[in-house]
Amino acid sequence: MDEKRFRLIYDTEFIAQLKAIERKHHALIRNVIETQLSYEPNTETRNRKLLTPPTEFGARWELRFGNKNQFRIFYSTYPETAEVRILAIGVKHRERLYIGGKEVKI
Repeated sequence: MDEKRFRLIYDTEFIAQLKAIERKHHALIRNVIETQLSYEPNTETRNRKLLTPPTEFGARWELRFGNKNQFRIFYSTYPETAEVRILAIGVKHRERLYIGGKEVKI
């Protein structure tokens, strides 16, 4: 069984957003992105959902993970070119979402 591997492409803002998150979480974030989004990134699961409508920055999907699902990865998939564009990373605190240290509404 050959599964198609998707190429991960990070938005230029992603690195700045990642710096707003404690460094101790970076290995977990990297691992989850690579394992969850390299194969079948456009398949809905318990922690991966299609966003309707898309976010204002163009993300069509959300991946939740971490302690109490505190982290959110926002991305879009392009099956025709086998690419996943990772557009943003956020941290959820109770009912509030922070991307790059700033509160946002999704």
